[in-house]
Amino acid sequence: MARAASARTGRGGSRPAGVGAVRGAVHCGAAAARCIVGRRRRRSAAGLRRVRRLEAMASWVAPSTSVVEYFEGEDFYRCGYCKNESGSRSNGMWAHSMTVRDYQDLIDRGWRRSGKYVYKPVMNQTCCPQYTIRCRSLQFQPSKSHKKVLKKMLKFLAKGEISKGNCEDEPMEPTMEDAVAGDVALINKLDLQCDLKTLQESLESEEKKGRSAKKAESNDLIQSQHTEEKLGTGEPSHSVEVQTVPKPGKGADLSKPPCRKAKEIRKERKRLKLMQQNPAGKLEGFQAHPEPLFLPKPKSNQPKSLEDLIFESLPENASHKLEVRLVPVSFEDPEFKSSFSQSFSLYVKYQMAIHQDPPDECGKTEFTRFLCSSPLKAENPPNGPDCGYGSFHQQYWLDGKIIAVGVIDILPHCVSSVYLYYDPDYSFLSLGVYSALREIAFTRQLHEKTPQLSYYYMGFYIHSCPKMKYKGHYRPSDLLCPETYVWVPIEQCLSSLENSKYCRFNQDPEAVDEGRTKEPDRLQVYHKKTTMPYGVYRKQQKDPSEEAAVLQYASLVGQACSERMLLFRS
Repeated sequence: MARAASARTGRGGSRPAGVGAVRGAVHCGAAAARCIVGRRRRRSAAGLRRVRRLEAMASWVAPSTSVVEYFEGEDFYRCGYCKNESGSRSNGMWAHSMTVRDYQDLIDRGWRRSGKYVYKPVMNQTCCPQYTIRCRSLQFQPSKSHKKVLKKMLKFLAKGEISKGNCEDEPMEPTMEDAVAGDVALINKLDLQCDLKTLQESLESEEKKGRSAKKAESNDLIQSQHTEEKLGTGEPSHSVEVQTVPKPGKGADLSKPPCRKAKEIRKERKRLKLMQQNPAGKLEGFQAHPEPLFLPKPKSNQPKSLEDLIFESLPENASHKLEVRLVPVSFEDPEFKSSFSQSFSLYVKYQMAIHQDPPDECGKTEFTRFLCSSPLKAENPPNGPDCGYGSFHQQYWLDGKIIAVGVIDILPHCVSSVYLYYDPDYSFLSLGVYSALREIAFTRQLHEKTPQLSYYYMGFYIHSCPKMKYKGHYRPSDLLCPETYVWVPIEQCLSSLENSKYCRFNQDPEAVDEGRTKEPDRLQVYHKKTTMPYGVYRKQQKDPSEEAAVLQYASLVGQACSERMLLFRS
């Protein structure tokens, strides 16, 4: 299951839009991995025995070395996004062990893992191209829809309030207010001038709405909140259009003066009356000013950060308690082992309710293979995060019960989202969106100790699949160019994707893949319990197809990985 695979390829195709979708293409990826691995293993009667033998052999290799078995050629299988029966195409390999450094380099070349199966879509041939996407977590600002999800969770924890409707009622598409939010410069430049007619109308309107200073103060606060909600999405200013008169119910009308206390209203009303009686402006007790009568009040408060919204304090008598625990994916870890049964039961409930999987497809073997079996070896370097690198389950405990589990990989430069499964009974909490925001905040937390770790990888962005486009709303984010493997801001990619499913994002026609294989003979091969350069191994082989398979592998993983990882050859 690959939130990974499809990885917050995410859970992909078969997952419904909205909350369920928020994790990735896992469901699709996992199914693809099962199909591919199963089909390839059936090609040889000794396939399973060979894998077990290789895994035993891998234990003889240094623990800091990656050992992979590449599957020659491409595989076609059913696409979980467009439902094409044989349109999805990818290359794959089985990772018996893998270092976090190698996996970081691989996902930066478009690879993803589903359990121990690591695959790379054939981008210019597959029916639904899957572009690796990452969010720049340090610059991330929650949109209005994200804030609603966080506030909904806080209300539930504090008072037990349950919002009407379910997560699918909340559109993932950003609203106009989301697009404007955060461009503080534009808002500050708005010229709120008003003539006497506008002033008089507003005074009469406000007098009817509120006679007391208390009510006017309440209106003042409401307007301030409307303004705050428009701050901090990180959208570029050149792509924003500001409407000074919003639609009904969409916020304060910026063409009108801000609300004032009743005393101020009476004073201005008197000023207006005197000015009408004496247009020259020579009023006794008053001084006329050529500037606008009303200016917007200066904003004193900055928009709340993601952490402020997530970790807002709860009352002592809160209705519920939510705890997020980070557990290493290892049966040697006591906390992972003790929670395994409850975690597995939640997985089965989720798969059957959300993906309509039959019981025989979500058994303990499948769960363990795809979500508890990882090729990544735990690493704890002194300059790394306190929790170390490797694969983890982020468990969401509500009142002593697990209601969601986010499967993640912590790598040298990022937190990579693999999969999410949750209790369908709590769908009203939009746990897909909520957990993604928690993972972004977690990435920022790890960055404080490990400065080079600053990105949040969401798996694959699939522009041709409406259910998977939600990932583009966690901004600022970048897409990986499928030809040169450089990161390009998503805003620069969208227009091209509207015209073609497959795109080269790098606009420099002369640019090439800088990490491409230049010296294939330096590739490392693991053959008959011996490690050797491919140049030496090649001289021992007589099968002409052998060279084609090795060179294809080298071109896909790049020069650096081909020299560090051991390619098993029987």
